[in-house]
Amino acid sequence: MKTILVTGGAGFIGSNFIKYMLGKYPDYKIINLDCLTYAGDKKNLSSVANNPNYNFIKGDIANNKLVDKIVKGGIDYIVNFAAESHVDRSITDPQIFVMTNIAGTQVLLESARKYGVNKFVQISTDEVYGSLLNTGYFTESSTLSPSSPYSASKTSADLLALAYYKTYNLPVTITRCSNNYGPYQLPEKLIPRMICNAYQDKLLPVYGQGTNVRDWIHVEDHCLGIDLALHNGKNGEVYNIGANSEMTNIGIVKLILNILDKSESLITYVEDRKGHDFRYAIDSTKIKNDLGFVSKHDFDSGLRETVDWYLKNIDWWKNKGVM
Repeated sequence: MKTILVTGGAGFIGSNFIKYMLGKYPDYKIINLDCLTYAGDKKNLSSVANNPNYNFIKGDIANNKLVDKIVKGGIDYIVNFAAESHVDRSITDPQIFVMTNIAGTQVLLESARKYGVNKFVQISTDEVYGSLLNTGYFTESSTLSPSSPYSASKTSADLLALAYYKTYNLPVTITRCSNNYGPYQLPEKLIPRMICNAYQDKLLPVYGQGTNVRDWIHVEDHCLGIDLALHNGKNGEVYNIGANSEMTNIGIVKLILNILDKSESLITYVEDRKGHDFRYAIDSTKIKNDLGFVSKHDFDSGLRETVDWYLKNIDWWKNKGVM
């Protein structure tokens, strides 16, 4: 039996990953360490709460005594999802992003080093690369050029992880993913916010003219990529995980309105975000060729399934207070 410490496992991607792993590897034990900020919710994992191989611990990854106690108890793998991740929040209050995303990651890396963890997977983002123009793709060797306090903190965490690999030979692998969508994503992010607002006939705020481009991947496909990186990824390597589903923000908004049969008059254009990257697009050739990754969701059907989930789970998002 392998034991995995999943940090930030009560959040959107982390909770989906835990359910994916418990379903695929029923003999694995998973410990979920999450401090339950506004972005974490134990209800996201209600379907596995009684699984004997699942254990939840409330705590902060920056608490070195707590982390040491957990890792010393016998952890084979660490998968670090724990992060402050909302760009707008990082612009107004960057300090917490430094504390969690950088200092917290260092605490985890140090415990992994001291107690001989067999694999440390750092979950990162394509935002560490900065912005692209209309052509080209980011590869794993592209220059890191973050634009926001959020992406700068994630870049710093990546570099710390690679430093622990080079200095201490800690078995580290980094994954950098494009924009995720799917069930249990807070409605502070683009797709769920637009679904929830449109359902309630509220205005749909779109930055600038909505021409910014993002590459979208279903969260279940992301979990598959992390699984491959965890079990087969080479130490010291970075793997981009994407699905080649580029869309403009305004294109996404109009698709959602069409699915919900709502009027485009709900769209309202607002002042652009500070330092707003124009385009993200990553080349996933490496993880496809080296680890056999193939995304299973096409964007059109995946978006429709996601809209349907939010319509069926109004009680989950209605009182989140982050819209």
